[in-house]
Amino acid sequence: MTLAETLRLAPHTKVVVLIDNVEQAVAMSAIGQGAYNFYKKPVESDTLQLIVNRAFAISELEAENRRLQSQVNESPLDGIVAASEGMLAVCRMIEKVAPTDVTTLLLGESGTGKELLARALHRLSPRAENNFIAINCAAIPENLLESELFGHEKGAFTGAHKQTVGKVELANGGTLFLDEICDMPMALQAKMLRFLQERVIERVGGRQEISVDVRVVCATNQNPTAMIEEGLFREDLYYRVSEITINIPPYRDREEGRLILARSLLQRYCKQQKRAINGFSDDAVQAIEAYSWPGNVRELENKIKGAVIMADGKVVTAADLGLDIGNERGESLNLREVRAKAESKAIRIALTKSFGNVSRAAELLGITRPTLYDLINKYGLSAESYSKKAAS
Repeated sequence: MTLAETLRLAPHTKVVVLIDNVEQAVAMSAIGQGAYNFYKKPVESDTLQLIVNRAFAISELEAENRRLQSQVNESPLDGIVAASEGMLAVCRMIEKVAPTDVTTLLLGESGTGKELLARALHRLSPRAENNFIAINCAAIPENLLESELFGHEKGAFTGAHKQTVGKVELANGGTLFLDEICDMPMALQAKMLRFLQERVIERVGGRQEISVDVRVVCATNQNPTAMIEEGLFREDLYYRVSEITINIPPYRDREEGRLILARSLLQRYCKQQKRAINGFSDDAVQAIEAYSWPGNVRELENKIKGAVIMADGKVVTAADLGLDIGNERGESLNLREVRAKAESKAIRIALTKSFGNVSRAAELLGITRPTLYDLINKYGLSAESYSKKAAS
């Protein structure tokens, strides 16, 4: 009775039962009710101390496991693999910006995960319990976008048979995500600017001003500065939407995290497709490292999902991924090769800057002239070819 009540009040408690030789059935009953272990009397003090210490150690390990599992399950950056320096910096910015209401602009190529990061901003914010409303400014025809954003009154235009609430109103109390903001028509940009300044809207065909409390996150895969210079995007709107700007690196630049993300996606799609695949073959790893990934993470997701479905063996190959690297080699990790490549490059740059002057080049490199001559010979270089005379 005491054991059951103890575990009811504190289910993670480690209970050790001490029994006499004739109480074997009692001990088994206690284990069945949730006791940690049982030992027969008499128990020496040293043995008892060891038993208790072991129970404490296991209890601490279980508590740490529960804490880590909770972090995994409740992570606001769920789905974002940040193993490269660039993505770690992005995640740190997301964590700092999220608790505020500052308007944030996410800049990155198509397929880099801008909406995923926008959702992370929302989940980390005090508005997490309210709506996250996303609208792609490039996917909706110009004549319908204003109505989609601000709503319309009945009879405002042909086909407007009833009053309709727009995306901005639906996001009231939450977050509005404006994807591809640079594709918003110029006429609508002026109304968006007014909304961002005043936090009020008017439905199409309406006269009533409606106040809204919404956090705005924008994204684009274009260069806003270039768009402004071309007269395609308002400069004043740009300054309104970019109170904080977060630059998202393309997948090809996430060198340290490229394979980690690929493996994470492989695990996800293997579970989704119920396939028992152990990993990537050597040629698949080489292909992932060598390929330029113009479609970024979205392209990687598509290729891995397809490979999981099509793979015949226990590993995904480059052919399964649809990648043909030909004679290309992935970047070498052999320290001798890396050092030689870096040394040769540094020497060539120093000779270029010094126009082949070995003394000056040695000074730039922080080495002696004899050492530089040895390295020039080692890498088959010629100081004369970098001289002003050769350059002319």
